[in-house]
Amino acid sequence: MASYGQYRWVEMIPGAIMWATFILAVFFSFTAPVIAITFIIVFDLYWLFRVTYFVIYLLISWKRYRLANQEDWFAKLEKLPDWNRIHHIVFLPVYGEDVGIARTTIKALRDSVYPNDRIVVVVAGEAREAERFAGVQRQLEKEFGGTFAKLFFTVHPMGLPDEIPGKGSNLNWSAHRVKEMLDEYFPNVVSEDIVVSAFDVDTIAPPQYFAYLTFLYLTVPNPTHSSYQPLTLFSNNIWFATAPVRIAAFGTTFWLLTEFARPDRLWTFSSHAMPWKMLLDVGFWQKNIVSEDSRIFLQGLLRYEGDYRVTPMYMGVSMDTVTGKNYGESLKALYKQQRRWAWGVEHVIELYEGFKRTKQISTWTKARYWFKHLEGMFTWATAPILIFLMGWLPLFLAEQHPSALVQGAPNTLAWIMRFAMIGIFATGILSMFVLPVRPHAVKRYNWLMMVTQWILLPVTIIFLSALPAIDAQTRLLFGNYLGFDVTKKRR
Repeated sequence: MASYGQYRWVEMIPGAIMWATFILAVFFSFTAPVIAITFIIVFDLYWLFRVTYFVIYLLISWKRYRLANQEDWFAKLEKLPDWNRIHHIVFLPVYGEDVGIARTTIKALRDSVYPNDRIVVVVAGEAREAERFAGVQRQLEKEFGGTFAKLFFTVHPMGLPDEIPGKGSNLNWSAHRVKEMLDEYFPNVVSEDIVVSAFDVDTIAPPQYFAYLTFLYLTVPNPTHSSYQPLTLFSNNIWFATAPVRIAAFGTTFWLLTEFARPDRLWTFSSHAMPWKMLLDVGFWQKNIVSEDSRIFLQGLLRYEGDYRVTPMYMGVSMDTVTGKNYGESLKALYKQQRRWAWGVEHVIELYEGFKRTKQISTWTKARYWFKHLEGMFTWATAPILIFLMGWLPLFLAEQHPSALVQGAPNTLAWIMRFAMIGIFATGILSMFVLPVRPHAVKRYNWLMMVTQWILLPVTIIFLSALPAIDAQTRLLFGNYLGFDVTKKRR
């Protein structure tokens, strides 16, 4: 597997394209404003096209999501032959979280309609906080010992070679210990009959989650060549989050839901599931990167020479939004979280090295993944800046230009933006339907805040979405590699 610095020119591609776009946009605004205005109009039309299909696919996936959550998946599962041979392993990496967060997550696992004696729960701690984790382990063993097929604890040592501290290296270490445990305690369970869910420790799975996951695993073609992605809902503490944090949380949920309707574009993200067989084949999670949740999909894609995919699960798992002790700390935590997600740009290294190594993957497939990755990172960083900020610079500079294009551009751009507002209306309306029940501690007038918060969308996507993406791509451009920032979980 490729490592940081091995292909510096590849690492520089995303940031170079991004900064070249910004520099040329400013340069042509002063030297050739007609060219700049033409580019802005074309770009805004492209963005309108993206917003349009975003709304269409969002509504398609929303309908599927509503239908899936009305099903009794365990009743459907029981109709399949030999369904209970499937065992589940749930990894819960822990670092710094209060035991109450892990307790709530494990209670949800216990309350699953899927038999507890077919579920193994792995709580993966860090030696960096060995004393605190030992206390967490004692409390969880006291409350949940004997509840599952196995409640297993691992402690990831500090300072191991060829790794960076973080979730990926913790999962890698923990998975090796789990393999040893399975060989000892479950020697008759074959790897093809084990499904792994890698959860953040705050992930609350609904009662039907494992029944639905098992049903998919037993009915999709070639199930060991697919990961399984549930919808990420940041519902645990959404009512207590700040407005920009809520906007970012809803945006992430609806982005993922839109991707569900186009599974050929889907990569794994955050909490998700995958076959134990695939993990064995790829050697578990890569331990020297930050974006392990999406990299594990790429590892499977390369290991199986392009024959690997993500199956969408139209069921949500609930997680925490980022929090802080005050408003400013919450925004800072959101910025760091968005930057860590944007650090997925680091996959360009593995795309280049892996595709070069794997000759059996078709040129079309390689080009498709390259385009999806680069285009997604490019628009994430540039679109809000070009639309809301730089887009008006050439109009201002060419205000007296006699060209009909220039004179008509403000009205044209205004109409494009009006049509693009359908995206804001669609997400704003749907956000009301994914909200959990309002806690008693939250005043009724907070409903008004949930509606009016969307006026902050332009500010939020510029400063708390585009800027973190620019930050990440610039760091990779100059070889200033990002470490793993732990998202604080407080309730």
